[in-house]
Amino acid sequence: MPNNIVVVGAGVSGLTCAMLLARDKANTVTIVAKHMPGDYDIEYASPFAGANVLPMSERDGSRWERRTWPELKRICEELPEAGIHFQKAIAYRRERDLDPAHNALPMDPLFLHDPWYQELLPNFRELNTDEVPAGYDSGCTFDSLCINVTTYLQWLLGQCLKNGVVVKRGIISHIKEAKNLSHTGLPADMVINTTGLGSLKLGGVEDKTMAPYRGQTVLVRNECTPMYVTSGTDDEPADLFYLMQRAGGGGTILGGTYDKNNWESVPDPNVANRIMERVVKLCPQIADGKGVSGLSVIRHAVGLRPYREGGVRIERETLDGVEVIHNYGHAGWGYQGSYGAAERVIELVNEVRVAKGEDLSGQARLFVWDDGSNPAYNL
Repeated sequence: MPNNIVVVGAGVSGLTCAMLLARDKANTVTIVAKHMPGDYDIEYASPFAGANVLPMSERDGSRWERRTWPELKRICEELPEAGIHFQKAIAYRRERDLDPAHNALPMDPLFLHDPWYQELLPNFRELNTDEVPAGYDSGCTFDSLCINVTTYLQWLLGQCLKNGVVVKRGIISHIKEAKNLSHTGLPADMVINTTGLGSLKLGGVEDKTMAPYRGQTVLVRNECTPMYVTSGTDDEPADLFYLMQRAGGGGTILGGTYDKNNWESVPDPNVANRIMERVVKLCPQIADGKGVSGLSVIRHAVGLRPYREGGVRIERETLDGVEVIHNYGHAGWGYQGSYGAAERVIELVNEVRVAKGEDLSGQARLFVWDDGSNPAYNL
């Protein structure tokens, strides 16, 4: 009998886990979620992401991003309908932003000198002095990609349906309720918790180390490449600078903020003005030199990054007789770590299967590019 699995949550983490689990026909998968692709709600983080690949982990915690990059790269090359395109990235550093004593935001390893990810992302190089704008001390460039989240979430959902996943709208107050929500009518063998910030209040989880990191952005029609990001700004402590153009006519995202414990869902016009002013100052070409008035705004948006003190939680526990596998707390790197995190979830699912007596010796490779040696785990 197939393993009966319920995935709670339909953001990028839940959809990726469900899709990969369902490719193994030994699993029967149901997604249960309050919000689905196409919804816009402050509780649902995935539609508000940029999203891109700008590594955020330190070397010792880089497995998730290392294992995700090859799959996103493959999708970008082979499946244009998924809404991903390659984009060169430029990161500018200010030395003072790298000093925790002078930076109110968590340290971002993206801006470290001699970073680990130069081994992973193509065409990494340090910028020459004449390539670094006034106000910055150094920078680097590398090949990356940008995801049109509107297209990609729908593509993930389509891949789930293609592989037999049944998707249900539902609200649960306790994680153990998911055991009885399989479309088969039978109790689930395993429940995958991908509720993100919802894990703060979800019964049976109630993870008090979770906190929102509010991100405000502006989506514009203007086109601008490459992708830009800086280590800090001269504005408010929670202000950031990033700019990325989405694939398939998805517009260009201007950001942003990283504001801890701010639950406000309404965009702040003062924050929006600061975002746009920073963009046209550093990249005047986006508005043809016309300043903020040259930006054609599609919408202002706010999302809440599901931050977890101590990092992402990907682990098993038995809760009231239910095998639960958690995958939440990705903060701002949910997309760029999605396949690596889902891979670990599947390893944990397979631990349960082996404990039940299943023989997995003939199991197919999870990723078509992987020879099974997993050389990029984290080392």
